[in-house]
Amino acid sequence: MFTPVLAKHTKHLSLVDVLSIGVDRIQRNFEPMKKQVVAWRATQIPDEAAKLVIYRAFVQGELDVPKQLARRVHNLYFNPQVEEFAPRTTWTPSNAFTSAFKDLDPIPQFKSTAKLASFLEGQPLA
Repeated sequence: MFTPVLAKHTKHLSLVDVLSIGVDRIQRNFEPMKKQVVAWRATQIPDEAAKLVIYRAFVQGELDVPKQLARRVHNLYFNPQVEEFAPRTTWTPSNAFTSAFKDLDPIPQFKSTAKLASFLEGQPLA
């Protein structure tokens, strides 16, 4: 989680120190994220599980994103435009969603992407 610098008085604020702490906090999150992606890429999922994730996201409304992206996510999952996204792994739904989110304006795209990880973590993809 990222938090803003809340300094009322900046007379003695060291921007270098603040940035160093911020970069350190960000880097600490890289390793767990890399491990998660490696695990996702190594785990195969059946097509029915992917369909269920898309259904839950859009029809059941478990993911608060624009509903008009449902068909686009489905098409990107089952007909990926990037060869690297072709294997049916637990990483593939994430790629389909984030690729579809690129059709959104910047702020809705950011908000949708921010909600995706926690939604996918709660899905039984096996």
